[in-house]
Amino acid sequence: MFQFLNPIWLLAGTAVIIPVVIHLWNIRPGKVLKVGSISLIDAASRKSSRSFKLLDIPLFILRCLLLITLALLLALPVWQKHLTLTKAKGWILFPKETFTATYRQFKPRIDSLTKAGYEFHYFDRNFSKSNLQQILLHPQDSIRKDTAAYTPDYWNMLRQLDTKVASSLPLYVFTPNRASYFTGNKPQVALNLHWQTYTPADSASTWVQQAYFTGNKNIRVVQGNGTTTGITYRYANIQQGNQANSAYSVNVNNGQPTVSLKDQANTAAAIDTTTLRIAVYTDNYTTDAAYLQAALKAVSQFTQQKSMVKLYSNAQAIPAGQTWLFWLSEKPISSRLLQQSKNVLTYEKGKIMTVRSWMDNSNEFSTASQQVQKVALFKMVSSNRRESPIWRDGYGHAVLGLKLQGTHQAYHFYSRFNPAWNDLVWSSEFPNWLLQLLTGNTVPVNKRFDKRVLTHEQLMPLISTETHETVTKITGYQDLTHYCWLVLILLFLAERWLANRTPKTATHD
Repeated sequence: MFQFLNPIWLLAGTAVIIPVVIHLWNIRPGKVLKVGSISLIDAASRKSSRSFKLLDIPLFILRCLLLITLALLLALPVWQKHLTLTKAKGWILFPKETFTATYRQFKPRIDSLTKAGYEFHYFDRNFSKSNLQQILLHPQDSIRKDTAAYTPDYWNMLRQLDTKVASSLPLYVFTPNRASYFTGNKPQVALNLHWQTYTPADSASTWVQQAYFTGNKNIRVVQGNGTTTGITYRYANIQQGNQANSAYSVNVNNGQPTVSLKDQANTAAAIDTTTLRIAVYTDNYTTDAAYLQAALKAVSQFTQQKSMVKLYSNAQAIPAGQTWLFWLSEKPISSRLLQQSKNVLTYEKGKIMTVRSWMDNSNEFSTASQQVQKVALFKMVSSNRRESPIWRDGYGHAVLGLKLQGTHQAYHFYSRFNPAWNDLVWSSEFPNWLLQLLTGNTVPVNKRFDKRVLTHEQLMPLISTETHETVTKITGYQDLTHYCWLVLILLFLAERWLANRTPKTATHD
């Protein structure tokens, strides 16, 4: 089946109107007639000397074909064909975006499987079949860098692969083990899967995660450091007027101040010039509010970000434009405050359960080791909501859940900032948890800086004992652009030869 990868470029074929206009527009000058009487001229009717007529029809056709072929070339023509799956002993799959590094890592094993009759397929969304030996002969021409903006999801690919191949077909998958390639929950598949992974060579990274102005007009930089075991952050100050001696470079791009590492201009981050406004409202939970306010002030002193923490007992007095609103009340929050606050944390009401468990904040922005993160949990409110857990209990249920509501983020707290409910307010980790909450989700980690890896047990999917045959066909694509280039060159040479050979139309005086 004939298809185009960029069909929008077919609109370029409308350029054929140019040779049509050139060849149709033919203005012939009028002829001079010698007459013997003026009366003959008066009696003659006025006729136009213009006529629309195609001239040089072969040249016209060549020029139209030249423009049409150019439009086809820009549209990237391919020939789609269905691949036969029954002849192969099995498949070899690895990603296009890490082709060279993956092949070098597993070269003996891959070469052995290739000689044994295994087919090579790219581990991508289409599982396209290709000739591995041909790719290795011309890697620069065969591997196109068209995946720069594409972040693969290996687990999702396995789900798709499970619907395309028979359960009995041996599949040898070779990939990096970087955690950024895995999202969501583990899939359950019925595949004859042999998955081998490796840790990429670039196993460490440093970047500017966040930057903001402090109260004394210095620049506070949050520097991220990524390794295979996790991500850590360190804070540094750039003193006003002492930027030359700093490890960072400060610039202004389109009126926005930015800061980056001096040796890595591509790590630039915008400097936040706003003030962090935090409002704490309570009616009957004054003890909770006191614990929370003290911890928030500790966070403010540590981050040194321009911030304002204020306690309210009257909801009407809370001004608009709050960065964070902690609603320590079981009363419903007004729609005005919801719309005018960027982040809202509310106490949830419902059936109170007495539990003997613990809670932690283990996620990609964790602030301490697993042993220190766990805090005793005594009471929590029952809930069946589906939301992203920020703090969890020992059973994996959300103690603090996040749900996006319009333009703001709504956090639902199913416990209380009170020693009768948990040990969080007495824990030295309380300010750290709030720091993670206030800043952790502000700027997501760029996946190219995330060097964390998964173990083989963590990344392997759940293998089902059920079997199935092939459900859908695998399609392959044959590139036709080189044929278009050949036709384009031949048409251009023919057009030039015919244009120089065709005599110009004589002009009659």
